[in-house]
Amino acid sequence: MKIAVDAMGGDNAPGEIVEGSVLAAREYGTKITLVGPKDVIEAELKKHDTASLPIEIVHASEVVGMSESPSVAYRKKKDSSIMVGVKLVKEGKVAAFVSAGNTGAVMAHGTLVLRLIPGISRAAITVLLPTQKGWSVLLDAGANVDCKPQALFEFGIMGSVYASHVLEKKSPITGLLNIGEEEGKGNEISKLTGEMLRQSSINFMGNVEAKEVYRGTADVIVCDGFVGNITLKVSESVAEMFTKALKNLFATNWRSKLGYLLVKPYVEEFKRRIDYHEYGGAPLLGLNGTVFICHGSSKAKSIKNAIKHAEAFVKNGVNDKIREGMERNIAIEKAMENHEGIFANLDIAAAADELEKKE
Repeated sequence: MKIAVDAMGGDNAPGEIVEGSVLAAREYGTKITLVGPKDVIEAELKKHDTASLPIEIVHASEVVGMSESPSVAYRKKKDSSIMVGVKLVKEGKVAAFVSAGNTGAVMAHGTLVLRLIPGISRAAITVLLPTQKGWSVLLDAGANVDCKPQALFEFGIMGSVYASHVLEKKSPITGLLNIGEEEGKGNEISKLTGEMLRQSSINFMGNVEAKEVYRGTADVIVCDGFVGNITLKVSESVAEMFTKALKNLFATNWRSKLGYLLVKPYVEEFKRRIDYHEYGGAPLLGLNGTVFICHGSSKAKSIKNAIKHAEAFVKNGVNDKIREGMERNIAIEKAMENHEGIFANLDIAAAADELEKKE
C-alpha cells in the first residue's frame, strides 16, 4: 500500500513534511510517495538516512498557497502538489493522500476529482477528541459552514461508521450537538436532523450539550462546520492555556519543582492525550477515495501519525462501510426530499416506509 504525501503543504513544508514521511517509512514500513518539486524534495531527503526506505517522488511543479483561493487554484494550477496527489488516488496509484496544505483547496480538489460516495451530499472533516472515556469523533470540523438536515444526517451515519471501524466501538453512541438535551431544543434544522437520526439504523442518543463533549457521553458528535471548527479551536486554546498554567505553577519555587518530578509522568500523559500531533490528520469522510487533512502547523510527528491513520483507514475499508451505511438509510433521505409535508409533520419514518413500498 502506498500513501501519497503533499511535500509542499503546510507552514513547515517541506522540511517537517519530508521528515515525518521518512519516519513513517522507517517505523511502519509504509511505502511513501512524496509529491512536489523533485529538486526540492531530493534536497530534503539528503538530510536523512533514506537508504533502503520505500520512498519515491512524483514531480509537481506548482504549489497552492495557504491563503490562496481554492477555486482559483483548482482552475489555474493543474500541476500543483494537491492536484497531482489527489489524482494519484483517483488513478489507483496510491491508497490515500495526506496534506497539511490549504484545507479549502484539499477539500475542493478531493470533491471535484474523486467525487462523493453515492448518497453523500457533503464531505466532512472528521477529528478525534480526547474524553474521560477515551476518544470521540466530531464532524464536521470546518468543511461546511452551513448545512441542511440532509448533510447533518449523513455526517451522523459516516461518523458512526468511522467510530465503529477505526475506534473499534461496537455500537457507537451518536449525539447531535445542541443547546439543550430536550428534543424541542435548537433551530428547525436541528429538530429535523434529530428526527431523521432517530429513524436511522445508528445508535442515536439525541441532543448532546457542549458540556458533555469531553465527558465522553457521545462517541460521535454531529454539527455543522461553523460550530465544529469553533469547538475545535476553543478546545485547542484551552488545552494550551492549561498546559502553560501547569508549567508556570510548577516553576514557582523549589518545592513546586520537586512536586513536578513526582507528577511529571501524569502531566506528560495529559499533554500527549490533548496534543493533536498524536492523531496527526483528519479524514475527509464522504469522498470516493481516502484523503487526510493535517493541521497547517503540523510537524514531523503529526505527518508520521497522519500517515499511520490513513493506512489504517484504508485497511479497515471505512469508505466501503460508509457506502453500506448509506444504503441502509437512504430511504429516510429520499423521504425527506420527495414528501413536501415532511417539514411540517416530521413523520419521516412513515414517509420512508411509503417510499420503499412504491420502489
